Amino acid sequence: MSNAITGTSSKSKVGSSSSQPSETSFKRKRGMFQKDLHHMMYGFGDDRNPLPETVGLVEDIVVEYVTDLVHKAQDIGSERGRLSVDDVLYLLRNDLPKLNRCRELLAMQEELKQARKAFEIEEKEGTLE
Repeated sequence: MSNAITGTSSKSKVGSSSSQPSETSFKRKRGMFQKDLHHMMYGFGDDRNPLPETVGLVEDIVVEYVTDLVHKAQDIGSERGRLSVDDVLYLLRNDLPKLNRCRELLAMQEELKQARKAFEIEEKEGTLE
């Protein structure tokens, strides 16, 4: 990504932490999230068919943000020897909307896990009778 768009050079971020890979070793499959981002952008008021370049740019920004967040969480978790969800939540503590949304999604994940478990138990009891 160019300096004009992000305001900083990604090269300056690479050497700042030992857990971050070099630019040459970081390769990802482009376009992996484009279909989802296309729908999300429309849901947030963009055109029904946004330009592919726009979707690609948004994808690059999102992937860079998440990668940076996970690297910072990994640095925090390396003190304990493992990465946990709490490390990410700790980093989001000053951004209340993101923190609350993460907590909501984690609670929803737990509810779904419990519902699946209950459904499997009911299904097993039904086959035993």
